Amino acid sequence: CLATLIIMLVGDTYTLINYVSFINYLCYGVTIMGLIVLRWKKPKIFRPIKVNLLIPITYLAFWAFLLIFSLYSEPVVCGVGLIIILTGVPVFFLGVYWRNKPKCVNRLIESLTCWGQKLCFVVYPQCEGAEED
Repeated sequence: CLATLIIMLVGDTYTLINYVSFINYLCYGVTIMGLIVLRWKKPKIFRPIKVNLLIPITYLAFWAFLLIFSLYSEPVVCGVGLIIILTGVPVFFLGVYWRNKPKCVNRLIESLTCWGQKLCFVVYPQCEGAEED
């Protein structure tokens, strides 16, 4: 969100749409690759919807063509899109990967989570004061 706000203040909406569209297509392709990997590595797990592997493989072929063409035609936009994605790496390490956080960091994360849940009207009973409301 912070990167988006900075880009909105500095650039125009068209550029932001280009950054986000590259990020979206990159994530779609990685998701489809994950589907194929899971089909090969764990073929016995339950799947509510199962499609022929030809469909995701065909999608990946077109996806690779579009991604390579995007990288060739607009490398700066793609690079900024990758930088926007990489801004989430520190958040992952601070919030998920780091298991033995000090109590003050845990309290901060919990209060930010509770505040965000209240802001978006998705408050769960874990938040302090949620039972009182």
